[in-house]
Amino acid sequence: MAASLVKILLIEDNLAEAKLLQEFLKQAQSKNFTLVHVKRLGEALELLRNCNDTGNRFDIILLDLTLPDSQGLTSLSVLNNIVPSLPIVVLTNTNDDTLAIEAVRQGAQDYLVKRQVNVEVLLRSLRYAIERKQALESLRKYNQSLEIKVQQRTAELIKAKELNQFKSEFVSMLSHDIRNPLNTILLAAGLLQNNDDKLPKEKKLNHYQMIRSAVKSMSQLLDEVSFIGKADTGKLQCELVLLDLQAFCRQLIREMELSTAQKQITIIFTVSGQLGEALWDEHLLRHILGNLLTNAIKYSPVGSKIDFELISQEKSVTFRIKDQGIGIPKNELQHLFQPFHRASNVGAIPGTGLGLAIVKKSVEAHKGEISVESEVGVGTTFTVTLPVVMRS
Repeated sequence: MAASLVKILLIEDNLAEAKLLQEFLKQAQSKNFTLVHVKRLGEALELLRNCNDTGNRFDIILLDLTLPDSQGLTSLSVLNNIVPSLPIVVLTNTNDDTLAIEAVRQGAQDYLVKRQVNVEVLLRSLRYAIERKQALESLRKYNQSLEIKVQQRTAELIKAKELNQFKSEFVSMLSHDIRNPLNTILLAAGLLQNNDDKLPKEKKLNHYQMIRSAVKSMSQLLDEVSFIGKADTGKLQCELVLLDLQAFCRQLIREMELSTAQKQITIIFTVSGQLGEALWDEHLLRHILGNLLTNAIKYSPVGSKIDFELISQEKSVTFRIKDQGIGIPKNELQHLFQPFHRASNVGAIPGTGLGLAIVKKSVEAHKGEISVESEVGVGTTFTVTLPVVMRS
């Protein structure tokens, strides 16, 4: 027996048998037992709950199966639910092998027939019960630890598989999107090379314009991919400068006048709240608002309007861009900010599928949040909230 104090909870309604067990413990050569006696299961449960709260726990339970408020192995299951890690030795007047086996199967560490108990039998039972339970608890914790490790490793493998699949899809989509402008360049360059002396000046200029446009598209695509790469590797920095937000937003709208004029779209810009002097990353803001406004124009019908709100609060600023465009299917909203993802209803409208991924990365770099609401055939609303960083 361990030299440390062993605290025993005896649940026994027969006072004579309880005193006999106490005498057996007193006769032990080692004086390292303390016994607390209760007559009912209800008293034991209350005591155990209190001990759990105070941290003054028992080391083992001696349980009589015949109690005023509980009969048979029901007491055992109740105790196991309350204190699953505490070893229990069952006491009974019946020498019944079937009952003994069932008691052990239900979680008891040992089974003692009262009339067969003596000092040696009791001490051995207590010692073995505690040691067996400790071994089982160690095994249970080890198995639990293994299970957690297996779950973590499984999650890592799934994530690695998803990452490899994403990389494969990324390369495939990038190759496809680069191939289109490359084909345009090759075609236009070939026509110029083979028919230079036959082509009128207007045709030549048209081919040169096609080459310039294709090169610009490739350059933009590579810039966007590079931007996402920086964000994913933690290299995207937020460089704050003093900025007049209202003037910045109006300038963005002016820059898009050509696109809005072609589709006869009106951008209605409103400002609410007091806009004080604050620090912002102009580059990130241009990515956020520029992409959202461009998409709103691109996916909106001719003659529609776009609401662009700038809402200033004490600690944050909210940008809300609402269009009357084609909308986004509900089941696709969760994938909206993934690179190269485009909604299934965009049809022949051109795009790389990187704009919203860049918006999301830019918002995160600015420690902000973005949300979207959309209904197919009605329109889409993007809401971006960014924290205000005051000039010190």
